[in-house]
Amino acid sequence: MILQFLQNIPILHFIIYAAIIFALIIQSIYYLVIFLKPVLWKKKNADVEFEPLSVIICAKNEEANLRKNLPKILEQDYPYFEVIVVNDCSEDDTEMLLGEMEQQYNNLRHTNIELDKKFTHGKKLAVIIGMKSAKSNKCVFTDADCYPISKNWLAEIAKSYVINKQIVLGFGAYEKRPGLLNKIIQYDTLTIAMQYFGFALSGRPYMGVGRNMSYLKQIFFAGKGFINHYHIMSGDDDLFVNENADKSNTAVVLSKDSFTNSVPEMSWRSWSKQKKRHLSSGKYYKKGDKFFLGLEIFSRLLFYISILAMVVFKINYLVIISCFCFRFGIQMIIIKLNMNKLDQKGFWFLTPLLDIVLPIIHLFFIISNKLNTSKGKWK
Repeated sequence: MILQFLQNIPILHFIIYAAIIFALIIQSIYYLVIFLKPVLWKKKNADVEFEPLSVIICAKNEEANLRKNLPKILEQDYPYFEVIVVNDCSEDDTEMLLGEMEQQYNNLRHTNIELDKKFTHGKKLAVIIGMKSAKSNKCVFTDADCYPISKNWLAEIAKSYVINKQIVLGFGAYEKRPGLLNKIIQYDTLTIAMQYFGFALSGRPYMGVGRNMSYLKQIFFAGKGFINHYHIMSGDDDLFVNENADKSNTAVVLSKDSFTNSVPEMSWRSWSKQKKRHLSSGKYYKKGDKFFLGLEIFSRLLFYISILAMVVFKINYLVIISCFCFRFGIQMIIIKLNMNKLDQKGFWFLTPLLDIVLPIIHLFFIISNKLNTSKGKWK
């Protein structure tokens, strides 16, 4: 019966059927196998010895953010930790503020990078200096415009360092603000987190975010730090993980006490600049990682193109509706579950639109990066 059906349909219709079936299978694997894994993550109640931690923050003209966020880090409920702020050529009163706060907090230290007009550098130099200044082997990274949502942030990260783990990937959210841009930023952040947590929990870690991650000082210098991509403005977080992480040495922490919040970009121009910088490092990922990330986007676009082709050529509307509803149902359920897991709200209804639009926006940014040869700045 199936063979007879296949023999009676036009070749073009057969190709469209084959394309949408392929796209549905691939998309189903991503959602039901990979993107579901963060939802299924459970906190392990293991007895862990709380070893000393070094929190490293790179700051460039961040006086206002440090004044607001630094106390939330310095007052963590953790027995032994230091906070190192690398003041990277700031032109505001960051230096004065840090000097004042060091009088109040004995676990705060800072170091300065002086401006040299003959020598330009990115954030990676500040990270290296922070790593060299760290007294502890276990280093935790966040940004000056970030803050932990709980006093147990460091404790949750420390609990993730079970046997043989050298890298811990955490979730860095953005504050909820009014407006469409903020919803796009939150949706983009969620779907990226679904990907890198899902792949990490599937045994293929490929990136992390510098807003909330941790790794051993030992693995940093043993892997020669940023030497292979020091010339790239971005990548102090994702490219380091891409080079050094594997299924045996990487842990994920998704308890709500482990989350950080960041100040989101408030204008389309500043957000596009930030996204372009983040996307610029993707081309340096391992070939296998680029393949699997590209396969998801390709299968997603193929699905929508196939649906459109079926409408144009008036192919069985019951099949069109069934295929669309099947993927749409899975997608909306998995995204909602991830939103609940990562404590994200207020943008679920935009999923059908952004599922199509965001890859196009990202592609535009990637093309723009290729056309722009300037190195830019990290801040």
